Amino acid sequence: MEYLEGLNDRQREAVLATLGPVSVLAGAGSGKTRVLTTRILHLVREGVPVEQILAVTFTNKAAREMRERLRTRLGEDAPMPTIATFHGLGRILLEEHGRAVGVPRYFSIFDRDDSERVIKDALKAMDIDPKEVPPRAILSRISKAKGEGMTAVEFREKHSRESFRGRVASEVWQRYDTALRDEKALDFDDLIALPVRLLEAHADVRNAVQERWRYIHIDEFQDTNELQGRLANLLAEKHHNIFVVGDIDQCIYTWRGATIENLLEFEKTYPTAKTIILEHNYRSSGTIVAAANSVIEQNRNRKEKRSVTSNPAGERITVHAAPSAEGEAAWIAKEIKREMARGIPPEHVAILFRTNFQSRALEEALLHARVPYKLLGTRFFDRKEVKDMLAWVRLALEPSRESDRMRAVQAPSRGIGKVTLGKLAAGQRDLLKPAERAKVEKFEAVVAALSVASEDTAPSAFVRLVIEKSGLESTLASGTEEERERLENIHELATLASRYDAMPGKEGIAAFLADAALASDQDELDRKEGSTGVTLMTVHAAKGLEFDTVFVTGMEEGLFPHEGMGNEERDEEEERRLFYVAVTRAKRRLILTLARVRRIYGTDYLQEPSSFLNDIDAAHLDYDDGSSEPAIYI
Repeated sequence: MEYLEGLNDRQREAVLATLGPVSVLAGAGSGKTRVLTTRILHLVREGVPVEQILAVTFTNKAAREMRERLRTRLGEDAPMPTIATFHGLGRILLEEHGRAVGVPRYFSIFDRDDSERVIKDALKAMDIDPKEVPPRAILSRISKAKGEGMTAVEFREKHSRESFRGRVASEVWQRYDTALRDEKALDFDDLIALPVRLLEAHADVRNAVQERWRYIHIDEFQDTNELQGRLANLLAEKHHNIFVVGDIDQCIYTWRGATIENLLEFEKTYPTAKTIILEHNYRSSGTIVAAANSVIEQNRNRKEKRSVTSNPAGERITVHAAPSAEGEAAWIAKEIKREMARGIPPEHVAILFRTNFQSRALEEALLHARVPYKLLGTRFFDRKEVKDMLAWVRLALEPSRESDRMRAVQAPSRGIGKVTLGKLAAGQRDLLKPAERAKVEKFEAVVAALSVASEDTAPSAFVRLVIEKSGLESTLASGTEEERERLENIHELATLASRYDAMPGKEGIAAFLADAALASDQDELDRKEGSTGVTLMTVHAAKGLEFDTVFVTGMEEGLFPHEGMGNEERDEEEERRLFYVAVTRAKRRLILTLARVRRIYGTDYLQEPSSFLNDIDAAHLDYDDGSSEPAIYI
């Protein structure tokens, strides 16, 4: 079995543990993706049919990486197991069996912007100012409740009497559900909640799915919420061949419902489970590994695990204190230029920050120093022209979608004004003037033609057809340079859609739309991989990535660890886990920076150094002023 060569003893043990429940506690840089893919390869080599194997992870990027590794090892034309994100798996289950719980065959998926828009409209209909009750806060509350398996009715019974916000959230959820049904749409949370409901309520479907996938693999198990944990257990209920990989020390999403209890209590759920610990870090220098250990060992709610490495100790961790945020950013830009002069490509460097507002000063400094960079922030799929195009494509698949029709009819403008749109929305077509009716009918004829074409046109060809027939191509091509750039963005959609050309007509188009709605920040990084430049991103977005050189900025008490906002209390252990993730992104060089004074929301604050710096043995730190003791503490 040549594919086992190069694995250490613990990795090999995990790969060969093919029957029954297995929990793998995988430290940072311990080769968990290699273990997962090699285990799947081993199952196939041992004669398990690929169609019986399922692997679930959290991002499209991780799923693509796993799929590409397996394709390389199994062969380009070999059949592949099902590899999907949790939301992608939910989509598969609902497309195949969703009619049992009232889900149409071709449904659209609301992204966060779509959901916030509907919630904002619901608040206005209730005469509540969205500035006083932010739609994002309501959506977050609904999302967390859905992640706990709660329905709108159960939420109403529990929260409608507790407070004004509780009553508002309860009423908004009812209106939100009505809007989703009217649009034949689901939101991200429905893609988990409805499959769980489906499998729990329909024994025939549950049995069919359990027979289909007899070997279940779950990546990043520490990031699963209560409902995702239930879904995993439902899939594995019959055969118990469930293999989960996770690291409690990298659980950084409890604020959006993740529960480390799924991993902590795996042995209680499966008393015969085997636990394997991967402690060898292949990524980072000895100094960085030692520092990471000393940080995370301060946490108590974890399973004992201490990373080791055979990598050289390398250089000590630099700590730099600047007089201000601008000074911090300028020093980082200067230091990156030094790294580049030493031959380190800028794309091998990352700047991490705890909160998004920190990026402004960093961007300005990099621009001033002429250091190329790429910022993870505005996702490709969040751009107006891209959302316009996706509305057109969704409308062609299902012409009754009201919100898509309202968006598409104005992209590009075709002389159909707000009054006309209002009449259409109110079902008052008979009140349209002849000129208005002619414009509407012309638009509807285009939609009808595209709907017919969607039946048997490959996704990429269909997207090109929509670009042409919608009028967007002719409008943007003859516009300003900025508009021509927008046209290039929607042309890119056709390139992305070509990934689905092997699937027939509507099925491929629906899969393309679903993956577009479920794209994450790291998928946006994937799109930028051909470009050169330093990567700027939040620590949350950096999870799962690695870089030669990493700057962790804003190492100040109240910023990192971050203070809770409003009634939210700071979770010290989660903040420490987040810092652990930041530290372990670095392979060769780690730099921690802070500002003595930082302007936050227009006010200057004297900052204290982060308490996390005290967790690291001073022997591993090199303060930028050359001293062995931090002058920054004086």
